[in-house]
Amino acid sequence: MRAVVTRVKRASVTIDGRVNGQIGTGFLILLGVGPDDTEETAVKLAEKICNLRVFEDENGKMNRSLEQVGGSVLVVSQFTLYADTSSRRPGFSGAAKPELAIPLYERFMRHCRDRGFAVEHGEFGAEMQVDSCNDGPVTILFDTDK
Repeated sequence: MRAVVTRVKRASVTIDGRVNGQIGTGFLILLGVGPDDTEETAVKLAEKICNLRVFEDENGKMNRSLEQVGGSVLVVSQFTLYADTSSRRPGFSGAAKPELAIPLYERFMRHCRDRGFAVEHGEFGAEMQVDSCNDGPVTILFDTDK
């Protein structure tokens, strides 16, 4: 799995002119699923992100977790994270097919909810507009293959 995690002051995803999900302080997570990913991969990545300490403490150091700041997550499916950019026109055959990707996307979100976080999301496969106010900015790339 691949994830781009951005610390945000607020973020939202709109589909067909309607806000589908929105959060205040927390993480905007663009999540891509690869063909070799499993439920275990989804849970491990969710756990790693939920425990990420990138929010500032009283000394201005990135030392607080999502839980410590009362943050939420907005998860947006992003098959383009598996783009093959060896040519001018990216190919996306490296991304998992929907029959694998959708259950793992949902498992990732369920684990975040099970940890007690408010989870908002986009719609798998939909044309979405994502809006965010990056905080810092702090953006971290996760790749479970590395």
